[in-house]
Formats: sequence, structure tokens, C-alpha cells
Amino acid sequence: MTTTSTKTKSPETYKLELASAYGSVYRDVLKTPPRDCNSSEVPIIDLSGIQGSEQERRALANVVRDASQNTGFFYIKNHGIAREKIEAAFKQGHKFFAQPVEQKEVIAQRHSNFYNGWSRRGHISPTESMDLKEGFSFRYDPKYDPQEKDLDAIPPEVQEWLRGEDFVWEGTSHLPGFKDAMLAYWQACLSLARNMIKIFALALDVPEDYFDNLVTYPGSDGVINFYPRNTAAEDAVLDVGLGAHTDLQCFTFLWQDHIGGLQVLTNEGQWIKVPPIPDTFVVNIGDFLMRLSNDKFQSTVHRVFNHAPEDRISMPFFFGFNFNETCSVLPSCTDEKNPPKYEPISCGNRFAKTFTKD
Repeated sequence: MTTTSTKTKSPETYKLELASAYGSVYRDVLKTPPRDCNSSEVPIIDLSGIQGSEQERRALANVVRDASQNTGFFYIKNHGIAREKIEAAFKQGHKFFAQPVEQKEVIAQRHSNFYNGWSRRGHISPTESMDLKEGFSFRYDPKYDPQEKDLDAIPPEVQEWLRGEDFVWEGTSHLPGFKDAMLAYWQACLSLARNMIKIFALALDVPEDYFDNLVTYPGSDGVINFYPRNTAAEDAVLDVGLGAHTDLQCFTFLWQDHIGGLQVLTNEGQWIKVPPIPDTFVVNIGDFLMRLSNDKFQSTVHRVFNHAPEDRISMPFFFGFNFNETCSVLPSCTDEKNPPKYEPISCGNRFAKTFTKD
């Protein structure tokens, strides 16, 4: 009697190159089609208790901790950002991107020292195609902070790292309501982020106010992205809207319209879709919070795969610490068996290559 044995064929992969401040990083990615995420991978977290009792806040911190240690992505609902503010920013974004190129060029990022303003198509991942998007970005400016600031009393070490530039508003003053809508949305995100960082503190087993002095003049970038309609084949796996990357700061809030397109790379090398859910934001952990957590929290590779017959808008808000502050791995995230993996570093110096032009 003859017996035969069969070997299970390993799934096909391709090598994804990711650019980082420390050189190229490579990941093996499955060539299988992206699948939908499930609720264990990207849960929906209710923020109703974010300003509730201590018991409610600690319960919220527990579920945030679980999600941050898993994929590093989760949805939030009952976040408190008014739908009217979101819709106003969304509509104004469409008006901005509908302008002629010559008009948008007035506030092009090439006029900025810190990547404020309008951006054309870029190339964020060396492996993938050109990014099929435009963007509008503005950095933190204390005169628009919802926590009122004495502008004459800003410490010099803080002033040195402020990155807001007025030309983005001067060059869009012909668009009625644009500045007001953008700033109202940004201010709402900033207020939520300052509450959210308290929950992250509890999730990391440090006092709730541990980070408060680090977010008085925070890195807090308002961005609106425009992805033009794209009818390329769904199986064009390297043809993207925004190439694979991780976010640099502590965490990101992302509002996306009904088109969707966000994809997250699992530890197994599988792209999973994170579709829009009405009245939610997506939250993801950034590199700096992963660093402070000694890699307990996950800053996960993600991209936008925009193959839709409609234009798409997304509005991310990136949140981090004051750029003048030097931060270390949290003592709660280390022990004898798990010493700190990272040296203390200035937030501003960590991001200088990204946020400053020569």
C-alpha cells in the first residue's frame, strides 16, 4: 500500500518597506485580500464615563488598556464632539479642495517651515504607489487653544517649539466660514484628547493627572485629507490612497466619511478593514505612547486603500505632548525582567525630522 503526504503550502507574502526615523523597517504581508475586522480586533468603546465617577473612569481605562495592547485600534462612541461641528468641517473641507490648484498653491506646504498648509500627492511607503490624496494641515497655536492662554507668558522653552503659522488662515480668508469650522472641530478634538490622556494614564497604572503638565501646549495637529475617486482594480494591492505607516505622536482621533478605506495590518501580516461607523471616531495608538509604555501598547501599521467611485474625506487629529518635554519610559511599565527599552528623549527632538524643514 502506498501512502502519500502533502505539505501545506505557505501563504504568499510580499515585503512591505516602512520608512522610519531610524531607517527602513520591513514587514511580511499576506497577499490574501483584506478582510473585515471583528469586534475583538477593533472594539467599540463607550466614552460616556470619561468624566463620570472614579469607578466609571477606571472601568473605561480597563477596556482602553485591553484595546491598546491588542491591535492598538478602537472605535469611540458618545465622545461628546457635536455632529454639527464635524459636518461643518467636512463641508468646508470639500469647498477647500474643490478650488483650482493655483488657489490652493497660495498655502502650499512649500511655503511653510513646519508642514502647515496644502499638500499634493506624496509617497509615504517606499513599497507602495504614490499616495492618491491631497491634504490640509495646521499645527498647534496657543491663541486658539480652548484653554485660554496668556500669550505674553509662554515660557521661552515652549515658544521655541510652537509650530502654528498664520499664513494658512490668511490664504483661506476668501472661504467664508472655513477657519471657524476648522478651528471649532480642532478645539473639540483637543478638549476630548486632554480628557482621554487621563484615561490612558489610568490604563498605564499611573495617577490620572500624570500627563496633565505635558499637554499644556501639546502637539495637536488638525488635518483634513481628500482622496479623489479611484476606479483602479480592487486587487491592485500596492495602489493606495495613503501608504502604510504608523503615527508618530501619542494617539490619533480619526473621523472618516461613509466611503471608508482604512486598513490595519495585524501581527499575522493580514490587512483588515476598519470601516466607518456612524457617530464614532477611530482611535489608534502612536509611536510615542508605545515608547512610553515600553511596547505594552501597540502602534500599528495602517494605510488608506481608496478604491471607490466617490471622493473621500477624512479628518484625523494627532495628539502628543509639549515638544519641549523630555519623556522616559513609565516606571509602571518596567520591572527587573522588563527594563526600559528606550532612553529618555525630548518630544521635539524626536519629531524634528518630520515637523521641521531644513
